[in-house]
Amino acid sequence: MLDTTALNQQRNFFEGHAAIWLFGYGSLIWKADFAYLERRPAYIHGWERRFWQGSHDHRGTPEAPGRVATLVRAEGSICHGMAYRITPEVLAPLDVREKNGYLREKVPLTFMDEKGNGTEQSEGLIYLASDDNPAFLGDAPLDEIAQQIANAHGPSGPNRDYLVNLAVALRELGAKDAHIFALEQQLSQF
Repeated sequence: MLDTTALNQQRNFFEGHAAIWLFGYGSLIWKADFAYLERRPAYIHGWERRFWQGSHDHRGTPEAPGRVATLVRAEGSICHGMAYRITPEVLAPLDVREKNGYLREKVPLTFMDEKGNGTEQSEGLIYLASDDNPAFLGDAPLDEIAQQIANAHGPSGPNRDYLVNLAVALRELGAKDAHIFALEQQLSQF
């Protein structure tokens, strides 16, 4: 496991700002256990959500890691999620929450109106677990990923709950995500 907390505290893309936008695409959509000033549905271009990151500290253990969401580049794709306007001091506990291989990155966000149309843009942060971090598990057949999710359990609870809660949150946003919904379908077999 690579603890990225200290690295992230050096990656201060918005120094001097009173508030910044944070884009959640995984558990941050449905588990916002931090203070925020505003919450808005949003999306980012050129990324797809994938259950390719290992979770040794929340949804699994070092001996039996779970799988959680990260992003992979995909030209022309759109990844829906939730944007939170936060104060910079909120980042410190988020750095600890996302310490298992995730790094802060800056991305352009597009906010959505009630009809799901893009309205305005801003810059924001994401926590990205790229393929060069030690916890990255990568692609595998969907049934194997689903079986790993079905069997994994960590300090934050069953890995299954993470996937199911994410699928529910995406439906509530009106977002389509073939990978997540196919995994959810596979999970029902275990």
